[in-house]
Amino acid sequence: MNNNETVPTIVDVEKGQPEHEVARQRQTAATTAVTHANGGDGGATERSSDFSSKRPTVGRLVLLYVLQFTSVGASIAAVVLIWYYMGWEFGLPALLITLAAVFIASGWWRWWYIAFVTAPRDIKALTRYIKLLRLVKRHAKNNATIGDIFSEFVSKQPEKTCLVCEGRSWTFREVNDYANRLANVFHSHGYKHGDVVGLLQENRPEFVATWLGLSKLGVIVPLINHNLRKNALVHSVTVANCSALIYGEALADAVAEITDTLPSSVALYQVNEAVQRPVLANAKDLATLMQSASKELPTSGIKKPDHHDKLIYIYTSGTTGLPKAAVITHSRYIFIAAAISIVAGFRSDDTFYTPLPLYHTAGGMMSIGQALIFGATVVTRKKFSASQFFTDCQKYNCTIAQYIGEMCRYILATPVSATDKAHKVRLIFGNGLRPQIWPQFVSRFNIPRVAEFYGATEGNANIVNIDNTVGAIGFVSRIIPIVYPISIIRADPATGYSEPLRGKDGLCQLCKPDEPGLFIGKIIPNNPSRAFLGYVDKGATEKKIVRDIFRKGDAAFLSGDLLVADERGNLFFKDRTGDTFRWKGENVSTSEVEAEVSNAVGYRDTVVYGVEVPNLEGRAGMAAILDPERQVDLEVLARTIKDTLPSYARPQFVRLLSKVDMTGTFKLKKLDLQEEGFDPSAIEDSVYYLTSKGQYELLTPEIYEKIKRGEVRL
Repeated sequence: MNNNETVPTIVDVEKGQPEHEVARQRQTAATTAVTHANGGDGGATERSSDFSSKRPTVGRLVLLYVLQFTSVGASIAAVVLIWYYMGWEFGLPALLITLAAVFIASGWWRWWYIAFVTAPRDIKALTRYIKLLRLVKRHAKNNATIGDIFSEFVSKQPEKTCLVCEGRSWTFREVNDYANRLANVFHSHGYKHGDVVGLLQENRPEFVATWLGLSKLGVIVPLINHNLRKNALVHSVTVANCSALIYGEALADAVAEITDTLPSSVALYQVNEAVQRPVLANAKDLATLMQSASKELPTSGIKKPDHHDKLIYIYTSGTTGLPKAAVITHSRYIFIAAAISIVAGFRSDDTFYTPLPLYHTAGGMMSIGQALIFGATVVTRKKFSASQFFTDCQKYNCTIAQYIGEMCRYILATPVSATDKAHKVRLIFGNGLRPQIWPQFVSRFNIPRVAEFYGATEGNANIVNIDNTVGAIGFVSRIIPIVYPISIIRADPATGYSEPLRGKDGLCQLCKPDEPGLFIGKIIPNNPSRAFLGYVDKGATEKKIVRDIFRKGDAAFLSGDLLVADERGNLFFKDRTGDTFRWKGENVSTSEVEAEVSNAVGYRDTVVYGVEVPNLEGRAGMAAILDPERQVDLEVLARTIKDTLPSYARPQFVRLLSKVDMTGTFKLKKLDLQEEGFDPSAIEDSVYYLTSKGQYELLTPEIYEKIKRGEVRL
């Protein structure tokens, strides 16, 4: 920065800006002012005679301290003289005024103010956190598993509705009967404690009852994304070391495509809608086998699972590579389901609505967990429908509904309807509700409370917004931050903020308010709220741990997300770090997409990245392909990625590069391409977009403007 440039004032940056943007610009202005004062042009001659604009020296610092102490000393002397000559009647007020002046000048008054205004929030959260720890401790003491806890509710309320899916209602007794019959079948086939059986099925009550039944045998169940195909699907089965795969009739074609690739040791079990129906070659007819199985849980020859045993695997794309299987134990499942329930203020008489996939943590643990751990009723459906969201809530008398940010935008885009407010929903919870649409959403649909949360399936840095602060994903206490040890640490922009910045002592540095940084959670082994269980792949686990944070030898879970905290400790999501971007509520691994695209275009150099699209959550995928001779067949590319990638991972834009700048290690410069975006008028290369028909067509300036206005939907 040149010293002749004007440093923006607080008044300049605040005009017409929202509160969170003002806070950010205050920090920017302050940082700019410091840079200016320190000679920010990196050695330019000082032009100002003002003391504050010069570089600080030891002499000037000493002079400042002398002036401060002289001022305090003079004040004390004045108070003593007033007290001595005029008595305590005048001396005491003078003393109080002096103390107040020193208190204000020191800045301590601000801390006390923040403590005062955040105390109600912090006390409420602390009370609920203690309640959560007591519940978790009780289940740990009883060595309780998910099956044990669920069985208690089966005994207490056998005929209460447990699960509902598109008109089909299952009572607690019916869910338990199905689980026990399935457990008997697999027990008779020799499956035992520690075995791994994959589950590939759409949202339906049988999905929950299946993994619940297998868990009673101590069998671990990877919950596989039913959108995956070919290589990604094979990887999900093999990386978890599955000895069998249960799949639904609707997904038989997807399994048929990989049967020759799967290890011969993987047994196949097909679940049809009716008994005595055809199944794939070498597959077993599970529906028919279960028909004659006992509803009583087998007792002989079974090793009872433990509270800390592995329960399920939930796949997460992470920052690189194919899906990684995150380990979820019984204790971890209980903690996650109980944490959102207690901290957000759920009740056992609530009826929950979730159209989210049950193979994910949000739907499969946070919502389904309310039925299994607290005896509530959960309503789900096979696929999300924006127009039916609140219609379903009204139909099933739901009191709590779950969302992800992209869903909220789709729901808000539906025509105004009489069902908008004709429901009993008292709270919605989820993650990704953007502050730009938050007020409009809760106003139109009459939502009293929003419990926005943040958390990773495998992580320990989980937080919840409990006081309706618009845009916040949670908070960290400014009074007692040690109670829940999460932090935001400074990161290196040169690495895409994926690497922490360290001081001369080799330790990490805390971010100041309004300064974005890496979100971490301190790891405390054997503590369900602070432990990091990681993945099946131990190498992938180690990559998510950062060590020597604030002292030598400590460790923390590295979330891979950029967050920022305001002065009151409210936390706001900024972006994903590294190469992963988020689209349609899913994390997209660029390395996986790059490999599939490169294969489809004759192994050409390809780079994939996310680009921001106005008014849309997350980032849309864009593939830049080196193709100077224009030989890439976009029709083949579109057909191939449809077969190999789930819909959310398919590049929405394709850029055919005439030339490319390479890094010193012969890699395409991804950040430069990402910054150029997808505006065809600003790019010399040809850019194409993925139409609703699944074809790539030339992106013209007119289409670009329609995408920006939302007239062309991605």
